[in-house]
Amino acid sequence: MVSAAKEPRAPARATTAHDAGTRIRTPDQRLRVFVSSTLRELEAERRAVRAAIERLRLAPVMFELGARPHPPRDLYRAYLEQSDVFVGIYGERYGWIAPDETISGLEDEYRLAPAGMPRLIYLLAGAEREPRLDELVDRIERDDAASYKAYASPEELAELVEADLATLLAERFDSARSVAGPATAEGRPDLLAARIPSAYTRLVGRDRELAAVLALLADRDNRLVTLLGPGGIGKSRLAIAIAEAAGAHFPDGTAFVPLENVLEPELLLPTIGHAIGVRDSGELPIEQRLAIALEGRRMLLVLDNFEQLVAASPILVRLLTIAPDATFLVTSRAVLRVRGERVVDVPPLATHDPASPDSVARARTAPAVELLVERAHAVKPDFEVTEANIEAIVGICRVLEGLPLAIELAAARMRVLTPAAILQRLDRQLPLLVDASRDLPPRQRTLRSTIEWSTGLLAESERRVLRELAVFAPGFTLESVEAFAAARGWDVDVVAALEALVDSSLVEQADIDGEAVFSMLATVREHGIERLSETGEEDAARSAHAAVYAELARREGRGLGFSQQMSAVQRLNLERSNLRAAVRHLTSAGDVEMAADVAWRLFLYWWMGAYLMEVALWMEEVLARPAETVSPRARATAAFFIAWRDMWLRPSHEIPTGLLAAAADFAADGDDLGAAMCIATAGFAEINTADPDIEQAGAWLHEGTRRFHELGAGWGESLALVALARISALTGDLASATTQSQRAVEAAVGSGDRFAATVATHHLARMHLFVGRVEEAERMLLDAVAGSVALRHEEGIAYGLEGLAATAATRDDVERAGVLAGAAAAIRKRTAMFDAPAFVFHTRYLAELAERVDPDRLRVAEKRGREYGAFEAADYALTGRTGSTG
Repeated sequence: MVSAAKEPRAPARATTAHDAGTRIRTPDQRLRVFVSSTLRELEAERRAVRAAIERLRLAPVMFELGARPHPPRDLYRAYLEQSDVFVGIYGERYGWIAPDETISGLEDEYRLAPAGMPRLIYLLAGAEREPRLDELVDRIERDDAASYKAYASPEELAELVEADLATLLAERFDSARSVAGPATAEGRPDLLAARIPSAYTRLVGRDRELAAVLALLADRDNRLVTLLGPGGIGKSRLAIAIAEAAGAHFPDGTAFVPLENVLEPELLLPTIGHAIGVRDSGELPIEQRLAIALEGRRMLLVLDNFEQLVAASPILVRLLTIAPDATFLVTSRAVLRVRGERVVDVPPLATHDPASPDSVARARTAPAVELLVERAHAVKPDFEVTEANIEAIVGICRVLEGLPLAIELAAARMRVLTPAAILQRLDRQLPLLVDASRDLPPRQRTLRSTIEWSTGLLAESERRVLRELAVFAPGFTLESVEAFAAARGWDVDVVAALEALVDSSLVEQADIDGEAVFSMLATVREHGIERLSETGEEDAARSAHAAVYAELARREGRGLGFSQQMSAVQRLNLERSNLRAAVRHLTSAGDVEMAADVAWRLFLYWWMGAYLMEVALWMEEVLARPAETVSPRARATAAFFIAWRDMWLRPSHEIPTGLLAAAADFAADGDDLGAAMCIATAGFAEINTADPDIEQAGAWLHEGTRRFHELGAGWGESLALVALARISALTGDLASATTQSQRAVEAAVGSGDRFAATVATHHLARMHLFVGRVEEAERMLLDAVAGSVALRHEEGIAYGLEGLAATAATRDDVERAGVLAGAAAAIRKRTAMFDAPAFVFHTRYLAELAERVDPDRLRVAEKRGREYGAFEAADYALTGRTGSTG
């Protein structure tokens, strides 16, 4: 196959599927060269080309319209069928369109040329081509089976044609010596003519998919297997590896049939026929000829790039019937949706160790990282992975979401950019990721062209849905899309449109907790945003998206502190990224009232998800606006979130003062719960300072506790009691601290709030540990860790791990104590959620342990624990082993 390029290309190779295996003819069986051009416009060129062909003792086929007993189209179809090489000469004119036809004979000739026939195209330099001829030339430039060159005069054209045909003859002679003849001993075509393409690179990270497909192909009931995935995911490369490895199952061989330039369904069977040496001579229907050729043949036919021929799927089903011993492996961006199809999704390459997704050290062996490093070595032999660049290398792979083509394009930039520089520029991916290897088809040389190829196969209504879905962050549900569709006035069946996009590999669908959740690759999203911006629809689409998630926050926020908490958290977790995107849009668009309302309703959820620092940044934008443009309630909400952040990062006595002012604003607005939150938090903020006023802090916390109790907000009452227990512990009154922690647990459990219950249980366990009740403390801590895992609350997991590290230290269990402490430290570093220094207790137990044992053993265990992911560490804590807890 010949590569397509932006500049004129070399002549098409003679060893195409059209003539593979055919020997050079003797003088009385000369090669026939079909010449296509407009007649009068290019008369001089036609004479020059005829002379060049005859100088090589070849036979020119020059169609001239005249009085013949056959219609012109039938005539030049017959000429083409009897020819071996197609020569196209194009000047300025598109050519005459016959009555009842929609295209000229010039274009018809190009279309009717057999799919595998070598095509030599010559373009008049500097010509002002007619628009329809421009369109035809554009199509030719996308055709990997064609070469094209520019010429300035008939004389130059003759030289080019003679040289290119001579090259074809030389290659044909070379092929004739190495390829078997067109017929077997039984007179059947050579079914190995379409050989498996050579793999130029090593297959990386596809062991699982390779094994899965080989297992399917080993079962003769699976005769149609589709490798499904978006452009650039590596389907063709995987298909080559499968074809190479599947030889034992297919004694009659494997044929690889590229379809990327076959656009008409009626050309599917002729293309397959040409690939395996079956010529469509017209003597018998192509289906009958294929049936004869494939009869009794246990072979594998690989049909590569089927997506633009999905309409031909019924034809493929007929082929399954007429070739009952053949098996078909299809690569496609779209599901064929026919009986008997077995679909194998080709996923992105893994970018991390699933058990520890945030570990950079453990990501070094991830397939995506391996691919990036290998391809970087190819373009820059002295490229090395170092401690200085590994984080950027891993970051590149994660931003590119493991998409192999994107990784290859990024690696190509390593010649001039460092990994850190590439990562910095990946905020806008599409402009950076261009210029892959020149032997790739144009549609795979940039991510933009790859995406445009896929979107071009959609209906216009589906393209609109795709570009508007670009405002969604990864992870959104059908319910949210339907609400968005109503707001945007989509005139489509939403389920059918989503199904079409999933089938086209432009939208991904996963089942999470029994719910269908959708996402799209970042590159597809970016492309969609570009299209939205071009049409002037981006702001309206983002506003509609934000409105959908503001309503979700209102609906689910009501259950967060009560018995509906688990279901509310699960629902919000499905669309966590979109909730964040909605608040970001609201603040940047100036809708601070709605932004503050959404933030406030989801306070407990942001806390569980470790997003309170991020929310505080959004709220700073609220306070930055002119005071007269923001309501007192919105300002109070913003002040609360900022104070919550600062009381941990920058504790001071000014923070309680600001919180009390916010409490007054909430009270004035009739929000008693908001007022209670601010008053209790003022007490909490005070005890975090370096020199707390314990009496005043206690007074604020007692007042907050009372108000929460009167409002029936057991979750708030529980959290206020936890803070009071901290004060008691700080002053050495462990009995009161234990009682208050126990009351905190009861208040949370009474309201149905599992989150507050885990926080309270952690603190109650501490009190038991402090007085030597280690087994009771450990039991409670294990329960709290399990609850935090269920809520996906990583800070809660860290608290539990710290407590369990302390209980392990009391037993001189160096391994467990060190691993759990190291894992907790890693969580806190990543989430930037640290306990106040006065209340960090587990380090004292670890220090005492280090005095009793070899401290190096403890340090080694801590280092190992820092490589654990939060849920991997929780699994270790709960079961004594590592693994996946979700």
